[in-house]
Amino acid sequence: MMDSESFRDWRRSMGWKQKDAADRLGLKKRVIQYYEKGDRDGKRVEIPLTVELACLALSMGVRHYDGRPLPRSAADLAGRARPAADPSTIASID
Repeated sequence: MMDSESFRDWRRSMGWKQKDAADRLGLKKRVIQYYEKGDRDGKRVEIPLTVELACLALSMGVRHYDGRPLPRSAADLAGRARPAADPSTIASID
């Protein structure tokens, strides 16, 4: 689970201001501020899994996903080796 400090560290590692992160995640700047502070009006704010996964994708250079199914993992193949998928075949990479 991503906490407020991890979220802030992620944003800074990307070299983005809060507004930049908001634009790329499709959120309002104020939401980014809540995530980084960890609370809103004294109530704890949790970073949703969808935002965590979007952060991961953005970190990997993925900007768009076309919805195609992803290749199955090696674990799903009951231990049989399978070459890693080329990310450009499953997502748009900058």
